[in-house]
Amino acid sequence: MNAADDFLLNAREDAIAFLAEEGQVTYAQFRGMCAHLCAELTARGICPGERVAIVAKNSSFWAAAYLAVLKLGAVAVPISNLYPPEEVQRVLSFAGCKFLFLDKPAQVKYAALCHEQPCFLLEKSLLQVQAAPWPSSVADFDLDSDAALMPTSGTTSRPRLVRVTHRNLQANTDSIIEYLQLTAAERIMVVLPFYYCYGASLLHTHLRVGGTLVISNTFTYPETVLDKMEQTECTGFAGVPSTYQILLRNSTFPRRALPHLKKLQQAGGKLHNALLQELAASRPNARIYVMYGQTEATARLSYLPPELLSHKLGSIGRGIPGVRLKVLDENGSPIQPGETGEIVAWGNNISPGYLNDEEASREKFRKGALYTGDLATVDEDGFIYIVDRKSDFIKSYGHRISSYEVESCLLQIPQVVSAAVVGLPDEQAGEQIAAFVVRKTGAALTEQDVLQHCRAHLARHMLPQTVIFLPALPLNAHGKVLKSELRKMKATA
Repeated sequence: MNAADDFLLNAREDAIAFLAEEGQVTYAQFRGMCAHLCAELTARGICPGERVAIVAKNSSFWAAAYLAVLKLGAVAVPISNLYPPEEVQRVLSFAGCKFLFLDKPAQVKYAALCHEQPCFLLEKSLLQVQAAPWPSSVADFDLDSDAALMPTSGTTSRPRLVRVTHRNLQANTDSIIEYLQLTAAERIMVVLPFYYCYGASLLHTHLRVGGTLVISNTFTYPETVLDKMEQTECTGFAGVPSTYQILLRNSTFPRRALPHLKKLQQAGGKLHNALLQELAASRPNARIYVMYGQTEATARLSYLPPELLSHKLGSIGRGIPGVRLKVLDENGSPIQPGETGEIVAWGNNISPGYLNDEEASREKFRKGALYTGDLATVDEDGFIYIVDRKSDFIKSYGHRISSYEVESCLLQIPQVVSAAVVGLPDEQAGEQIAAFVVRKTGAALTEQDVLQHCRAHLARHMLPQTVIFLPALPLNAHGKVLKSELRKMKATA
């Protein structure tokens, strides 16, 4: 069966699928919306293999449009609703989209596109539509056909879209459900956008087990999200490092009881050890899953079992079920403990490549393996510890310096909410180390305080030459720090 049928396999018709701005949506209502949109696409002449874009905030309508596309064998192209109109147009053109789903805010923001592209408005009236019959499953459906073209979190001169197949989606969904031990009793707070592979994985897994997704489309006011988590008795939460940094250092999260919260997922980058320890201390009764993945792996590649968090602090664990991970040196041989190499992955969740980018596909995907670009070391038990991204290493006075390590030191300062470290061009050093720091609200932390802390905890060659305080770090549409923007910011200062 294709991914849409698979995701709804365990849906109980009377169970709650979504708690969102549009209200409470049962699985029966949700399946009806999916079927209606599937019929709408068929009536518009959309055929298997054709690309259909979705530009909207998270909602049951977004999810219904997505599943309708997958059900038809067409290809979903989720696009960030934060993009400027010209960027959305670039992605639509690059992907060759034949149709567009969008909600009312997107209709206003991208009005010009609606005149050029056949489109359908996702709105509350969908909850009252007469549901069309759900098409029967295709017995010989090709699981290796593309299901979605997912944007990566990187920034390139042109869109980079990862081809994700129906087999990729189902394999990764099953793996995640297995190690997280998800059941129909799950009720997860979703603050990550569905157009991001991590957010999409929450949709896939919780639909698959018949759980409930509680949607909040803004994290600007974290207290509002926390209030909603309390009111809806959320059992789960998922975030990227910037999410947890705000929760732990600039909200009431550490002091709230949240008695129903039992599972916390962290991925999308390294949450530094000091913050992981704070998270564990604030949630002693919750299971904390530190995870690692990439869009090119559908979503997830590894996880650290919660019971090993303190013993293997800083590790991303080992491969999830169905995934084989190795850390290889430049000659392609497995490294020994203490050495550094690149993380390489194999499994049914690995994408077949990028859309219309053979050169990048050859570099990233080799003989069925994914070369992640992440440098790591291993311990005697085979647990993996990321050192840094290849592109984020700083070369200063002949030293190769991990930005992660310097950032980890900065985040040991209680008044620091978040920090990012980059290398800036320097005639003498090659690169100088610049630290960008966000202080806790009301904190009187100075540059000298930061440098004094670094001198006490870092080797001399790792000390930042510059400390810049910002009200917030620049983040991309996935919530990850844009280090390229920090470099530009300093260069133009």
